[in-house]
Amino acid sequence: MSATSVLPTRLRLADLLHTTDRFADEVLRGLHDHLFPAAGLPRDERWFVRLHGDDELDVWLISWVPQRSTELHDHGGSLGALTVLSGALRETRWDGEGLRERSLVAGDQAGFPLGWVHDVEDDAEGRPTLSVHAYSPPLTVMSYYDLTEQDTLRRTRTTLTDVPEDS
Repeated sequence: MSATSVLPTRLRLADLLHTTDRFADEVLRGLHDHLFPAAGLPRDERWFVRLHGDDELDVWLISWVPQRSTELHDHGGSLGALTVLSGALRETRWDGEGLRERSLVAGDQAGFPLGWVHDVEDDAEGRPTLSVHAYSPPLTVMSYYDLTEQDTLRRTRTTLTDVPEDS
């Protein structure tokens, strides 16, 4: 096997989708209630907490607030997946030729292969939105992009990170 055919993780997108579904079920059954802020979820900024972390996989619970997008970004060398627990998310992704939108509602899932560039934001019109995200290998870097006047992507910055939010 050549070095170019080695994947960054042994996990596949299907494995990450299964993982986010399993952790979403745990959250809905109250098994992670002790991780929620005592004062309740913030209403003016996204909140997130790690549900699981090891050398191969990170799983996060994220709350979303209106009018706060993630900006167009990739996940570096990590595959990703999410399951929406409540509310709705709008994903805007780059398909190689332009931006495409889709809405994800409670119960929906999405997978993010290597090179996936997208922006995610709350789309629940005032209802609380929670989602579970998994990354493998765990996040180490994220790059952010702008759409140029020529309808191409231009990388604006790259940040080292081990969390799903560029703060």
